[in-house]
Amino acid sequence: MPKMKTRKAAAKRFKQTGTGKFMHSRANGRHILTKKSSTRKRRLGQDASVRSTEMNRLRASLPYGL
Repeated sequence: MPKMKTRKAAAKRFKQTGTGKFMHSRANGRHILTKKSSTRKRRLGQDASVRSTEMNRLRASLPYGL
């Protein structure tokens, strides 16, 4: 069997922790920041873990991890 291909769009958007969980950056933190509170902006800068419902799709996109 040939090797499976990694989806490069997914590889650029996610990173894997040491325990094997995947992290992603949060949406809405790029522009129109004047109306957002400083607490919200600070939380938008932190990475979030991928939900368990999306893990099957992510494992198919990244067959060999990152």
